[in-house]
Amino acid sequence: MLNFNRRNFFKMNKVLSCKDLINILDKNIIKHQILDNFEILDISSLTTKKNNSVLFLDKDTNISHNNFDSILIITNEEKVFLNNKFKNILYCKNLNESWNTIVNEIYSHEDSLNYKDEFILSNNSYISKDANIDKSAKIFSNCVIGKGVEIGKNCIIKNNVVIKNSIIKDNVIICDNTSIGTTGFGFDTNKRGSSFINPQIGIVIIDDNVHIGSSCTIDRAKIDYTYIGKNSMIDNLVHIAHNVIIGENACIAAQTGISGSVVIGNNVTIGGKAGFAGHIKVGDNVVIAALSGVTKNIKDNSIVAGFPAIDIKEWKKNLIRQRNYGH
Repeated sequence: MLNFNRRNFFKMNKVLSCKDLINILDKNIIKHQILDNFEILDISSLTTKKNNSVLFLDKDTNISHNNFDSILIITNEEKVFLNNKFKNILYCKNLNESWNTIVNEIYSHEDSLNYKDEFILSNNSYISKDANIDKSAKIFSNCVIGKGVEIGKNCIIKNNVVIKNSIIKDNVIICDNTSIGTTGFGFDTNKRGSSFINPQIGIVIIDDNVHIGSSCTIDRAKIDYTYIGKNSMIDNLVHIAHNVIIGENACIAAQTGISGSVVIGNNVTIGGKAGFAGHIKVGDNVVIAALSGVTKNIKDNSIVAGFPAIDIKEWKKNLIRQRNYGH
């Protein structure tokens, strides 16, 4: 896991205690147990657990109870509350509503009215006073570089690029009209509309020697990060959603869409207009043909095609069968 300081990107409005959250959530809470009333300083995920933080659980898990003295669990599952694994836990009616309430209360983020950033106009681009850009980096015209953004050595950021909530490492090229670190697509399916958008308080990390084409969008993660591995090549008009992890040496052709929380291995090649369902894993050394629809996990060293994507030899056999029967 890569570490980053959330407060470089999202200012904390206030520091609240566990018992403060009981009052804030109010009618949404069914039961609670607070044995340690500590201050809440961050948000944890299942992969990155932090002291003095909140961890949201929507199902019972096998995570260890060790070192959980300073983590407040918030869950909508009674089984999690009743298993007596955690010292500090809130059992609520609606986990999604609890997330929105707590994050909006603690953090200033771009989807809230209280978000502020201060910019300097430099070479026809707006650069946040809180951005950190290496002197060797080249920023072209009409770009917006937001609060907390880090841009490494020898990077080239072309015209009209927006970079927010991101760490860009060395020797990265980002082409015209691309947006990185924008809001992930998180919402409650039962309460749609702009008033119920789930805040996304993670970031994007672009590793060394990555090339990103024109008019791409790469969304920041909900809690941790969206990641593009070293030496990867992203074509024009590619969308990469929140929490996606892409390994090293990826090659992704134009108009590909990758849904949230997909994990893609090293040395993967993806043809144009491929689509990925969320929360699936693609192994190392995989080739995915153009126009494929990937709906399930793909093993290492596979070559797949079609919708749903299957082994390319089987896909070709299916095409021959269809032609023979006049389909």
